[in-house]
Amino acid sequence: MTVGHSVGSRRGKAVVVHVVPSMALEDGGPSYSVSALVRSLNRLNHSSIIRTLKYDDSNMNAVNGELVGYRMHGTSIGLKLKASTDLRDALTDDGEAGAIFHAHGLWLMPNVYPAWVKLRWPGRVRLIHSVHGMLGGPALKISTLKKRVFWMLLQRAALSAADCLHATAEAEYEEIRARGLRAPVAIIPHGIDIPDISDLARPTARERTILSLGRIHPKKGLDRLVRAWASLECEHPDWRVRIVGPAERGHDTELRGMIARLGIQRMSVEGPVYGEARTVLYRAADVFVLPTLHENFSMTVAEALAAEVPVISTKGAPWQGLETERCGWWIEQDTGALAKALVQAMCLPRSELFLMGERGRSWMARDFGWRSIAREMSEVYTWLSGRGPMPQSIRSK
Repeated sequence: MTVGHSVGSRRGKAVVVHVVPSMALEDGGPSYSVSALVRSLNRLNHSSIIRTLKYDDSNMNAVNGELVGYRMHGTSIGLKLKASTDLRDALTDDGEAGAIFHAHGLWLMPNVYPAWVKLRWPGRVRLIHSVHGMLGGPALKISTLKKRVFWMLLQRAALSAADCLHATAEAEYEEIRARGLRAPVAIIPHGIDIPDISDLARPTARERTILSLGRIHPKKGLDRLVRAWASLECEHPDWRVRIVGPAERGHDTELRGMIARLGIQRMSVEGPVYGEARTVLYRAADVFVLPTLHENFSMTVAEALAAEVPVISTKGAPWQGLETERCGWWIEQDTGALAKALVQAMCLPRSELFLMGERGRSWMARDFGWRSIAREMSEVYTWLSGRGPMPQSIRSK
């Protein structure tokens, strides 16, 4: 455990302190998106660091050598809510030094501490808070009682203290307003690294693959994928489905039980894959599927498109561009719609799927490169510090 020194202004710019409960890869999107954002910000000479309670060596090896500064803090009390006196005290010092805080996520004590510090140093600290899809209806239905109590006691006040909130899409902006939060909202999507795929061949084997990669969690709607595939498997003997990712709440065991009961032969539930191996896995797939109940963004959709793989996503994720950019299917959240889209994809020749994938990669490079996303976020920090005008990304009403 390392407790870093406080930070403040450097070369006339306020240091941005990103506060994330966990940077472990197994804990999902922020472990990638926050580190990538900080790396890109620092390349733009906008000083940023990450304060977190947890990371793993593979994540550190992947990003720490590329302009990402970490400060690690211990969880000393309240393990369920990840309370940490080390983190709280370090943020207090940062606030006294005049840092800008960027909080990420909800429902844990690290998602409250930045607001406490801001209230202690109201004229010195600025706070932006990214909710990361955690205010959506399906997300709120998980651990409902805990979240309701936490909201009433701590989280609502913490979000109300923010100078600015961050949404990655219009739908998330609406979720923020539906909770009665009136602060300005920056609508800025997550970015995506565009991988070098020149040495990774497209799939050529006779057996063809549908891939779903990400956390194996009830909110991902994977049970619908199992049921949809059960109705299609016999008619498509050249295809198989792979569900890959870290399991939560024993959901991998539940899915394997469903697969066995339904007599499915060509569907597997597999453990997590990280780093460059993810790109290899995407490139080996013919189609990527996200049957989610709710996402504010979904990094896996962007990663699949960047690897030239067409995508089927439910409307639980804000990917209507799959249709306008002609690189996939954006479907209703039911098993029948998913089965229909799977059939459409499986009936296309590989050449057409390849063209869809190429269009998807071009879209990611054009609109979701981290450099442009970091510039937009940097404009928000500059505005919050009083050194620039309100950016176009800000919605004040």
